[in-house]
Amino acid sequence: MFYIYILKSKKDNNLYIGSTNNLKRRFFEHNEGGVYSTKDRRPLVLIYYEAYKSESDARHREHNLKLRSKALAQLRKRIVDSLNFNPPSRKS
Repeated sequence: MFYIYILKSKKDNNLYIGSTNNLKRRFFEHNEGGVYSTKDRRPLVLIYYEAYKSESDARHREHNLKLRSKALAQLRKRIVDSLNFNPPSRKS
């Protein structure tokens, strides 16, 4: 399976859109600082994902969400509660 996913930064509340063939591993990499574009925005929360059998379908969807504001706007309308979700922070 191939996935597109949306992460929300708990630091700045901005979103990150990506794609992968291993969602658990990629999410871990983001939160461990192994991804340049999100390492300064940690911690990150997975708020949305879609699964595809075809890598090209997943990449096409990721491209549309990143470059076409209408596609992302429509998705934002569908996941409004997830976008506003702020999980409780862990205490040491």
